[in-house]
Amino acid sequence: MSDDALFCSRCGDRMTPRRIDNRMRAVCESCGFIAYRNPAPAAGVVLVEEGRVLLVQRKFEPRVGMWTLPAGFVEYDEHVAECAIRETKEETNLDVALEGIFGAYMAMDDPRVRVVLLLYRCRRVGGDLRAGDDAVDACFFPLDETPKEIAFKAHVQALEDLRKSQGG
Repeated sequence: MSDDALFCSRCGDRMTPRRIDNRMRAVCESCGFIAYRNPAPAAGVVLVEEGRVLLVQRKFEPRVGMWTLPAGFVEYDEHVAECAIRETKEETNLDVALEGIFGAYMAMDDPRVRVVLLLYRCRRVGGDLRAGDDAVDACFFPLDETPKEIAFKAHVQALEDLRKSQGG
């Protein structure tokens, strides 16, 4: 059962552990609310130009100073595709057009939350590359020379998948 579901978010009464759907879940005996623990959705892009992939260097924890693909969490009122475009603009100042799904990844190593990461293939349609928002740096790396300090395993796997898809 989740440690963060001690009290019901609907009525404020104490939550109690109960087995539901073959898992221990926090349940409010007063109003019946069940606190499901679901991963957070995130979206980003895989942008390759002239055999080089765009990466951003993290400004904040977790894993400050490490590199990722441009990506971030989906807002409540936002479509996942809009999130990928917005996060790319915020982190790199580039405008992109999405060209389809690159892949879906389960990120289990983010200390904040489990994440379902949806990555899109894209192409640049505007903007000048510069780090912004929560990025210290943003630049293109040759696929065989990406930094070793990639922040999350899902991004490591996506880069491996990218190399395979590019014949490398």
